[in-house]
Amino acid sequence: MASCLQASMNSLLPRSSPPPNSFGRRNSKAFRVKAAAKIPMPPMNPNDPFLSKLASVAAQSPEKLLARPLNSDTPPYLDIFDSPQLMSSPAQVERSVAYNEHRPRTPPPDLPSMLLDGRIVYIGMPLVPAVTELVVAELMYLQWLDPKEPIYIYINSTGTTRDDGETVGMESEGFAIYDSLMQLKNEVHTVCVGAAIGHACLLLSAGTKGKRFMMPHSKAMIQQPRVPSSGLMPASDVLIRAKEVITNRDILVGLLSKHTGNSVETVANVMRRPYYMDAPKAKEFGVIDKILWRGQEKIIADVVPSDEFDKNAGIRSAERV
Repeated sequence: MASCLQASMNSLLPRSSPPPNSFGRRNSKAFRVKAAAKIPMPPMNPNDPFLSKLASVAAQSPEKLLARPLNSDTPPYLDIFDSPQLMSSPAQVERSVAYNEHRPRTPPPDLPSMLLDGRIVYIGMPLVPAVTELVVAELMYLQWLDPKEPIYIYINSTGTTRDDGETVGMESEGFAIYDSLMQLKNEVHTVCVGAAIGHACLLLSAGTKGKRFMMPHSKAMIQQPRVPSSGLMPASDVLIRAKEVITNRDILVGLLSKHTGNSVETVANVMRRPYYMDAPKAKEFGVIDKILWRGQEKIIADVVPSDEFDKNAGIRSAERV
């Protein structure tokens, strides 16, 4: 490349002329005009630092490029740099520049906004005030956007408690989302994708009838509300808190009874202790309507019972022999 570049520059530079004494003053003046003229440069990659430096030297002092030593140990033209460095080839530079040009100039939207574009509301944290604020705002926005299209709520939440049972939010956080759901004109599809505990289980059961789903290995659990930490409260305040928790428990029992189709007594009895439900058990209890097996329901339904299979295969049990 260096030899080609030198040959092209030699062709662009003015030819050396005999001394002015051989010609007249007119020839001498023409020579000075040609020498002072700007040397045209062939097109090149402007992002290549080596070629840019080379062009700058050629424009300012072309004699550095023309008077090159014939047997030099220095690679061609690298001595014009104060500290020569290994550089990528022009093809690599061109490829990297083209890649950077297609990068977005602004950061991409956050994931909740992308899900919201598909009318999906994802509850993946305990029901603390920040989560409640976001979920209620998303529900209101989706109803304003189109009151006829369904809204999909994916739930993987421990409710108003953490996984170890410690209270992290007030019971009103769950009731706020529930009341917002009840005010919607849209059809609401609820899907449990991990765990739905406490108030999250209530939200799962509050979806439109026939549109409440659960993944095969998800868990649902209902339990009584818990009293927040009250170590520094006087005895009278602890009693007030306890009464409020009992009121919230009765409301939760009534709402679960309404959406699951069970009696209040049945729900109250199973909620005396934490009541865990896998997908089939949650469907039997009335929390959901369908398990999302992706075609496995038909496979399980087509499976022949063991006795019938033995009979068709001609196998007799040891008791009959």
